[in-house]
Parts: sequence; C-alpha cells; structure tokens
Amino acid sequence: MRELDVWVVGLSHKTAPVGVRECVAVSGERLAVLLERLKPMAAEVVVLSTCNRTELYVASSRVAPLQLFREHLGDFPDRLYAYRGVAALRYLFRVSTGLESLVVGEAQILGQVKEALEAARAARTTGPLLEQAFQAAIAVGKRARSETRIGAGAVSVAYAAVDLARSVFGDLAGRRVLVVGAGEMAELVLEHLAARGVREIDVLNRTRARAEQLAARFGGRAHGMEDLETALERADIVITSAAAPHYVVQARRVRAVVSRRDAPLFLIDIGMPRNVEPEVGRVEGAYLYNLDDLQAVVKRTLEARREELPRVEALIEEEIADYLEWYAGHRSRERIRAVRQGLEALAADELASLLRGKLKDLTPEEVAAVRRLVHRVVRKATHPLIQLAKDPEVGLRLEQALPQR
Repeated sequence: MRELDVWVVGLSHKTAPVGVRECVAVSGERLAVLLERLKPMAAEVVVLSTCNRTELYVASSRVAPLQLFREHLGDFPDRLYAYRGVAALRYLFRVSTGLESLVVGEAQILGQVKEALEAARAARTTGPLLEQAFQAAIAVGKRARSETRIGAGAVSVAYAAVDLARSVFGDLAGRRVLVVGAGEMAELVLEHLAARGVREIDVLNRTRARAEQLAARFGGRAHGMEDLETALERADIVITSAAAPHYVVQARRVRAVVSRRDAPLFLIDIGMPRNVEPEVGRVEGAYLYNLDDLQAVVKRTLEARREELPRVEALIEEEIADYLEWYAGHRSRERIRAVRQGLEALAADELASLLRGKLKDLTPEEVAAVRRLVHRVVRKATHPLIQLAKDPEVGLRLEQALPQR
C-alpha cells in the first residue's frame, strides 16, 4: 500500500517558549486568510492553533510541509517538528486525547480540534484523508474521556493557573481576584476560583455585557477596559485570558498602580497571544507568571493520571488500525476509478483518431451508434481489470500504465 501522505508540522510548549508560540498563533480572520493562502499548495490543510501549539496538518502537499510552515508562519530552527504517515496520525490522536497537552488529559483540546476541522471545512481545505483523520481523532478523544480516567478531576490550564495562585498565597479565600477576559477559559478560571472559596471577584472584558453575565453568575463585579487601573488597584491576583491581538495590561499601568499600594500584585497570564506586557515582570512590586510557568503545577496533576496513559495509548492504536483499514479501501477505490478513467481515455483517443480517418464519412447517427458500442465494450473489458486493480501492486501498475485525463 502506498505510504499515507499525511503530514503534521508545528511547534508546541514542548519545543518553543511562549514568546515564540504567540508569534505563530492564528485565529479568526487570520486563520481564514492563512487557509486561503495554503489552499493552492496542498490538496488538504487543517490548522490547529491553541495557547500551546500551532500545527499544520497537510495531505498531498505540492510544497514540502516544513517549507509551508516556514514561508507562511515563520522559520524557527530547532523548534519545529514534523511527522509523516502513521506517525502523523498517531500524533494527531495523542493531541486529541490530551496526551500532548501542557495539562495532560485536559478536555479543552478536543473542542479545539473540532474547531480546527470546522474552520478548514469553511475554507474548503479538507478532503478525504484529513476529514477521516480528524473525525477519528475526535472519536478517540471522546473514547479516552469515557473509557479511561485520563480526564479525572480538574485538568485544564485554567485549573493550573488557579493552583499556581494557591501555591503562592495558600488559602485563596478572602483574596481579591481580577479575571481579564470573558471567554471559555475565563469562565473555567472563575469556576475554579469559586471552588477555592474566592468571593471577591472582578471580571473585566472589552465587551462589558459579557463581563456582567459572568460577574453576576459568580457574585462579582463587572468592568469595561476603561476601568483597568481601578480594577488592578483592588486586586491581589490578576488572571488574564483575553482574546486580544495586543497587550491588555501594559507595564506603565502596572507601575502606576503598584506605586499607590502597599501589597505586591501577582499576575498570571494564560492568554495567547500574551495579555500582559513582559516588561511587567521587571516592575518592582509586581510578579508576573505566564503559560510556561505552569509546568511545575502540571507535573503534580500528571501523577494522578499516569496509570491511565497505557489505556489511552491502546485506544489510539485501535483507532489507527481502523483508519488504515479505511485507507486501504479508499486507495482501492481510487485505483479502480483511475483504471476506469484510463481505459475510457484510451478508448476515446482511439475513437477520435478513427473518426478523423477511416470513419470520417460516418453520419451523426452512425457516429453516435459507434460511440455507444465502444462504451459498452469498454465497460465489459473494464470489469476483469477492476478486479485486478483491487490488488494494491497490480492496481498501481495499471494506474501508472494507463493514460490519465
């Protein structure tokens, strides 16, 4: 069987720090534009971009997949990885089950895999190989969560961020926390804060109405961006996860705030791109953490689920076997179609030559009758060859020998 021509090329928290990852993160309009640019260069493309990874999944590429990444997202020597064929398939399934996540077993990645597939469908950059691969990835991700305990307990970047705050402050009850952003990640942060007994909560968001919804749910206060400095002054801890293309919390603002207060300000930035200007980490009285600083917290959560890893890996191998069985049938259908089209092309060329030569005096009715006769003969002659084409080696030789249209 011909090698599965599927690739994954990318970088992640395992190979690149947050400062590199945010350079290649794409979403929304930028993602749509990128897919349009990649469309002429590969038969199928899906882009998966999250806070901890940006990856191109490519099938039947006319340009080397590594080169595609370098040209359209940037060249990062020693940061990029690339897998092909079954290795690429296995990697995708590990991603969807949470085995490649910063927080192993986290549930959010499965939704992100679905969103990546939907974006590619909208851009019309999917095809049979990646469509089937991503559907299988989603299926095995669901199985991992229902058939194993890989996702047992609170496992997410949001949980790790709150756990980091707890490791700094101890008991969080009585602490004032400002959450910047009002998306899914912010909502998870608020849930974990509430579970830790935090009652003094502020939610700040560009769209104030969404901030009000979340604040009301968790008994907090809502703010628009114009209230940033006031909200920072009230807070002991700031956790940011806003979807913004620029820094939401600038060093000059933090410098102004800490100069007016006695207690230090702790900021945990889990946004991608980052929400807090890195310079904040050098402001006296301010302590800044980002996604890379969650590693130590994450190691503790992994120990509880380590015994589940072999079970998830076994599910992945099952799903790979199912995909390869599908792929064998897919290739067989492709070969059959190629053989049929090749024979039809050969017959059409021969008939056209005859109609220009020895049969040039035929009437239109006679030409039509000859075309019908040739079509019937080709169909009958094709049948035994189609049976031969089901054998991979014979089918490939037939496919290569016959003319293509």
